[in-house]
Amino acid sequence: KPIIVATQMLESMITSPSPTRAEASDVATAVFDGTDAVMLSAESASGAYPIEAVAFMDRALRKVEHDSLYRSILHSTFTPNTRPDFVMTAAACSIAAQINAAAIVTFTSLGATTLRAARERPPVPILCLTPSEKRGRQLVISYGVAVFTCDLGPFEKFASTASSVARKCGVASAGSQLVITAGVPFGVPGSTNVLRVCHVGEVEGSEL
Repeated sequence: KPIIVATQMLESMITSPSPTRAEASDVATAVFDGTDAVMLSAESASGAYPIEAVAFMDRALRKVEHDSLYRSILHSTFTPNTRPDFVMTAAACSIAAQINAAAIVTFTSLGATTLRAARERPPVPILCLTPSEKRGRQLVISYGVAVFTCDLGPFEKFASTASSVARKCGVASAGSQLVITAGVPFGVPGSTNVLRVCHVGEVEGSEL
């Protein structure tokens, strides 16, 4: 499940335009520990410097994620799961990294496929396509996930749908590669069994 680190992360910024060193360290530590999301409360809700607080948080998160030690620290504490659906998702993330894919596209109705992809902390965005708006709101806080609510359509159109979404959101352009993963039939937990690499534009994009 997604992990959110919250409560008084940048408390001094309620009244100050800059955080303390300890607060900055706490933010960095949360990211190095693999959290999915961080949350501001009074800093942005009632503080005197809400824009500065959000801007600092954004800078800190980006800097840590680009640190050369970030992924090695994450992987040093990561325990692989040998269940077939987890292995399939891990393979999708590994392939995406090796071929420099523009994104990983997950088709999901219950959200499990997307959560497994986020668990791997891939270096590329995860585009989650789901027919459930409620499920999408739950998934959007997961690491690296951008949610798009749409009719998943037939399996034969997965590539065209993924290509269309990736182009519309600006993640990919013609010729970019996408890694697609899904569980068929939909709605069956633990059924991630589809893995495909496609080129954006190789098939005619479908309208959502």
